[in-house]
Amino acid sequence: MSSDMQDLKKEGRAYLFVFAALIIFTILTVTISKLHVALAVAIIVALAIAIFKGSLVVSFFMHFIHEKKIILWLMFCVFLFFMGMILSLYFGEYSIPHGAKYVP
Repeated sequence: MSSDMQDLKKEGRAYLFVFAALIIFTILTVTISKLHVALAVAIIVALAIAIFKGSLVVSFFMHFIHEKKIILWLMFCVFLFFMGMILSLYFGEYSIPHGAKYVP
């Protein structure tokens, strides 16, 4: 019984740590958006923070940190497929021959 209570306290502390990290990184994202930096740098930093925050949410609040390896492997494959689709859209738009008219 006491080990269950210790496990709950440990899990509660982990949730509070993740919650605090999410708040800190949200404040950091807003602060970076207010700074006058190059747009590309701002986007890269904002996306890096968003990926980190998303991984915290998925890992702890959606309990993926305790899942079996096969589920994590499948999620990684889905992520790679998604990135491939996004990149194909990006490269497909810029592969129009020079001089051709592009009608959106």
